[in-house]
Amino acid sequence: MPRKPKVGKFKLKTHKATSKRFRLTGSGLVVRTKGGKSHLRRRTSSRTKAQLSEMIVVQGRSFIKRVRRLVPNLKA
Repeated sequence: MPRKPKVGKFKLKTHKATSKRFRLTGSGLVVRTKGGKSHLRRRTSSRTKAQLSEMIVVQGRSFIKRVRRLVPNLKA
């Protein structure tokens, strides 16, 4: 059975690791979470642990451009 000919543009594949690490806010800013939350946190203060859960706005135009290229369908 012959294959169907490809029609139109190619599909863009999402970089899965990037899509799990970055989010888009309603105003269009790219935000990320902090690392170091998984283990070895017994000696850390509760204030420091609470600060780890905050989302940080990504700085740097070139870095934002790279994230958007890796995840073309980035959603809030």
